[in-house]
Parts: sequence; C-alpha cells; structure tokens
Amino acid sequence: MKLTEQRIAKIEPEAGQKDCLVFDDDQRGLAVRASSKGSRTFLCQYTLHGQKYRVPLGACSALSLAKARQAAAAVMGDVAKGRNPAADRKEAAAAERAKRARNRLTLRVLIEDWKRLHLAGRRASYADEAVRALHSAFADRLDDAAEDLDRAAVVRALDALARRRKRKDGDGAKQRGMAMTGRTAAYGRAAYAWAVKRGAVAVNPFAALPIGKGVTKRERVLSDHELAEIWRAAGDVAAPYGSIVRLLILTGQRRGEVAGMAWNELADDLTAWTMPGQRTKNGAVHAVPLSTAASAIIKATLPADMKEAKRVVAELRSAGALILPGEKGAYAGWSKAKRALDQAIGDARAKAAGKSGKAANIEPWSIHDLRRTVATGLQRLGVRLEVTEAALNHISGSRGGLAGVYQRHDWAVEKRAALDAWAAHVIAATQERSASPNVLKLARAR
Repeated sequence: MKLTEQRIAKIEPEAGQKDCLVFDDDQRGLAVRASSKGSRTFLCQYTLHGQKYRVPLGACSALSLAKARQAAAAVMGDVAKGRNPAADRKEAAAAERAKRARNRLTLRVLIEDWKRLHLAGRRASYADEAVRALHSAFADRLDDAAEDLDRAAVVRALDALARRRKRKDGDGAKQRGMAMTGRTAAYGRAAYAWAVKRGAVAVNPFAALPIGKGVTKRERVLSDHELAEIWRAAGDVAAPYGSIVRLLILTGQRRGEVAGMAWNELADDLTAWTMPGQRTKNGAVHAVPLSTAASAIIKATLPADMKEAKRVVAELRSAGALILPGEKGAYAGWSKAKRALDQAIGDARAKAAGKSGKAANIEPWSIHDLRRTVATGLQRLGVRLEVTEAALNHISGSRGGLAGVYQRHDWAVEKRAALDAWAAHVIAATQERSASPNVLKLARAR
C-alpha cells in the first residue's frame, strides 16, 4: 500500500501472527513491521547477489514517514553502487563493541589483573617490582586499551627507559640500563602471554623483542680488605643503611630480607631470626642464627636501659614494626645510599693516602656481591657446602632435586657455628688483624 501516517497507525498482524510486514508503494524497499505487541518500526529490505537483507531504520513513533523514505532511498542508493549497507552496519557495530571491550581492558587493568590473579602465588616483592616497572615504563599508555599496545610502542618505551636509566659512570651505567630494560621487557612479555592465554588480547607485543637482558655473569667477590672498608664506611652513612649493610655482611641474606626484618621475627634474646615463607625467595621458612656482632647492631637501636628496652621491644613486636625501617615503611633509598657509601670509602682512601698520592676508587661492586662474598668466605673457612647453602637459604646443588627431598636435617648447630666464625673473621678484618686464635677454623667434612 501507499503508506501514510494514518495507515501506519492502523497496521496490525492478523490474529495468531507475531508480526506482519507492509511495503510502501512510493519508496522501493521501505516497509513497516507491526508486532502483535503493538510496536511498529521502519526497515529497508533489498536483495543483493541473490540474498535478502534488511536494515532497521527506527521506530515509527520516533521517525516520520518522510524521514524513513529518505533513509530507505539512501540505503537503496548504496545497494545500487554495489555496497551492502546491512553488512557494513554489522561490521561497524562489531567494531564498536570490540572498541568498548578494549577500552574496558586498559593496560592498567591488564597489569593489575595479572598481579591479582596470576602472581598471587609469587613473592610479593617480585609482584610489586613487576607492576612498578611496567607502570614506570608505560606511564603514558596505562589508560589506553591493552589491545592497542603494539610492538613499535613497546620498543619506543623500552628505549626511553634505557636512556632514563643511564648514569655518568661509563659501562656500569650501560649495564644497569640494559638490565632494567631486559627485566621490564620480561615482565611485559609474561603479563601479555598470560592475557593471550585467557583470550583477553590477541597478540603479545613483547614477544621476541630484539632486547637482551644485558646482565653479565655475577662473579665479584670482595677481598677482606674491601669488606673491611665497606664495614667501616657503613658506620659513616645515614641510618638505617649502614646497619643494613653490616647485617648483610654478617648474615649473607638478601637485601630485601634484611630491610624487611621485623621485631616479631626475632627470638627474645635477639640471637635468632626466623623469616616466614612469605618473605623468602623460595617460599620456605628460614632460620638465621645471629652472631654476637649481628645482635649488637640490633640492640643498638634500643634504649640502653634493659628494662626500658624490653618494654619497647614488646610494643614493637605487637605493632609488627620493622627493625630498620625507611622513612615510609621498608627501606627503599638503595641507589642514593650506595653512592654515599662509595663516596665514604673514597674519602677514607684519600685520607689514608694523604700527600703520598691520589687514592684509587674501589672497583665497582653491588650489594648482592656481599652475599656472594659471605658464601665464598664460609667456604674459605672450611664450612661444608651443605651448611653454607642452608645458612644462605639457597636451594640448589646439595639441597636441590632428589637430595633436597630426602635430606631434611636443618643444620641449625652447624649454621650457628659457621656464622659465628664468619663474624669473628669479619671483625678481625675490620681491625686489620688476623682472626683471633680462639676462633676455630671449621674443618671441611670429607
């Protein structure tokens, strides 16, 4: 029929039908669909390559007949040009839905989901560092769709990170920048690989990046003389860094473990330190015997009066307080404090040299070198490898694989003897004398 506003209002399906379709005599393809529930909508129907298509135009209550005829004429015009308006609209709608989905999964959300759902079983320090590194490197892309981060954008961000990390000390700076870039790339690769497996994104832009880790094999072992220099200089740097360094030298533990040492992890007499599995790299509870020298460093943070010290310790234990905290929670000023420590060592060397000549700088070293030096030093003292690994909570070699499954001895007595002997050796070195004759060199078991 020739559609009019009045006729459209009277169109109804026959009894028992859900709807009916009435075409307009004036505009080819235009039709009104009336449902049994009383709704009426305009649509345009056409045939292309032998297949019938329909394009919704809008409700009759919202669109005038004249506008509907214009819309139908436009659709039929596109069909005449060989286009398929119904398919175009479907593709556009799908693209819009995909865009909305991408916008919901921003890079920030992907990283947080990866941490919350996938890294829950990993060490908190690893998860925090991974998130921090990605947030820092991709700060300007965090609120963009995760799907839109492409390979070129990743390379640009990592290159910028390497430039920001550059220091003014030659090759050492290059290595640190490359190492940080490599770790950040590894974090991003892992996060996106997880998202790809879940179907959240289609492509991992970090895959097969031409970026090396830039980390050379760690081999630096400090001499007794260098260790003594570091120990003495640690007494001249700002607290609590100096105390942390000295405890690292005496215990051989990791820097994050020492910085996170809490009062409720210590025995009442301060001679033993037990770390919960949540704070160790391998997730195992780790007991560290504290030598007299190590206990003295901790006691130095308390009031001299014994009664008052006990009261303070009780309050600190109850609060879960750290022994050597930073300004805001766990100590975090590592880089700046390390530079100050190296400067103090340099100043001490210059003072010792006097007018005799220019003192040489200490060879580049890292905080982790202290742990390797302790391990090497214990071996030099004749400590069994199993005891050294137990003291440092290093599960490999004698404590790994099948041997680690069946060998359950905790080496508690041996660890205490080893760390006591090592502390005596360190103190002797700092006083520029040989180890005290009453310190027994531990015989290596054959």
